[in-house]
Amino acid sequence: MPKEKPKVNIGEVIRSYRNDRGLSQGDIERRTGLLRCYLSRVENGHTVPSLETLAKIAEAMEISLADFFPGADTPQDRETKKMLGELSEEEIRFLADIKKYSTTLTDDDKKLVLAMIRKMAAVVPPRPAAAAPRARTASHRSAY
Repeated sequence: MPKEKPKVNIGEVIRSYRNDRGLSQGDIERRTGLLRCYLSRVENGHTVPSLETLAKIAEAMEISLADFFPGADTPQDRETKKMLGELSEEEIRFLADIKKYSTTLTDDDKKLVLAMIRKMAAVVPPRPAAAAPRARTASHRSAY
């Protein structure tokens, strides 16, 4: 029986997750010890990594191993999809930007950013000043 060709190009999936997180191949190299040239070969489909290697890459990107495989929804995935369904496209883009730039922040920096967001959200914007009544011109004056 012939082997069925995989429907997932794991290298493309890895590259997509890596780019989404704003990570370079060098970042993954530093976090895993895997050489950049090896990561390049994986991402370009020339090499298929072992499950152990995939687990290292997933850990370096702070995702689960199951995230690399479509159709492997975990309870966390279903909860995330439910929450995303309640967000507007603009909110999703905003959160994606935060995620992209937060990868290099320390835990203390992340706490500070959240505290700033909470404080900004608690501040009620001032109401626009009531428009001052316009002076009447001669044409609007009533005749006595």
